[in-house]
Amino acid sequence: MRFGLFVPQGWRHDLVGIEPAAQWATMSGLAAHADAGAWESIWVYDHFHTVPVPSEQATHEAWSLISAFAATTKRVRLGQMCTCMSYRNPGYLAKVASTADIISGGRIEMGIGAGWYEHEWRAYGYGFPGPGERLARLDEGVQIMKQAWTTGTATLDGVHYQMDGAIFRPLPLQAGGLPIWIAGGGEKVTLRIAAQYADYTNFDGSPDGFSQKSALLAEHCVAQGTDFGRIVRSANYNTVIGATEAEVAERLNAIEARVAPYLGAEGAEKFMAEYRSGKAQGVGTPEQVVERLTAMKKRGLGYAIHYFPEAAYDRSGIELFEREVMPALKQ
Repeated sequence: MRFGLFVPQGWRHDLVGIEPAAQWATMSGLAAHADAGAWESIWVYDHFHTVPVPSEQATHEAWSLISAFAATTKRVRLGQMCTCMSYRNPGYLAKVASTADIISGGRIEMGIGAGWYEHEWRAYGYGFPGPGERLARLDEGVQIMKQAWTTGTATLDGVHYQMDGAIFRPLPLQAGGLPIWIAGGGEKVTLRIAAQYADYTNFDGSPDGFSQKSALLAEHCVAQGTDFGRIVRSANYNTVIGATEAEVAERLNAIEARVAPYLGAEGAEKFMAEYRSGKAQGVGTPEQVVERLTAMKKRGLGYAIHYFPEAAYDRSGIELFEREVMPALKQ
């Protein structure tokens, strides 16, 4: 199994209490930690407003961070989970990504999806078209990217996007263009787009959900005449790990106490519900997490991307994961 690490950027109230002037040092320090270690990749979210509720807390922009990480790391691969197609013209986005790939020495992953955060869409003046239109934009945008990165030019007379001989030079350093991750588990359209274009997918990481989406992806691959086996399937995991169950509980309590001043007691309790539900695959002792991820590996999970809500304040959970979980799953 391969492993990626989310770098906190504020979107999930994971930089609260850290002054803006100090936030880049926090983020870049975690990126450097991953770069020096065993992680294959680091990731950021493409969002503008915090969750679970919009607030005035920091949310740093994804592609600015990707470019900064490209310049300040040497080995680790760099991705977004995931870029919202409609937030940027896809030709412009392809150009940005190519430039970042040059800066990084060929280490950029393109995570792309249709987008879902309605408040954010409307606040920034993007409207909020229905799912059909958002997915159609995703499809057309990926077509533009693939043309741009393989031929150096793009032409498309689409319903939503038009390109007329747009030039994309220099090409990305990666032969054939950036690896494309199609994020989302929409069964009729998103998985069809993934079957047609994706090198990687990213969807539901629960055991039953993952198996169901995998089976549907396989069906779409048959319909598209593409090779299901070539697509690496990934999932994201909220991860809080401790040497004992008592330590896990302490860590969860500390996270809740940290966000409570910003979300209120009731909001903080709801915020923590997914971690305490018993369904979070990444919450537990190393033995428990290894057991769950091993079961997911048997279902076909090839890449696990982990989000540690305490990462900006305490790296000991990440270090425990590196010592006791990653070696067991890499075998």
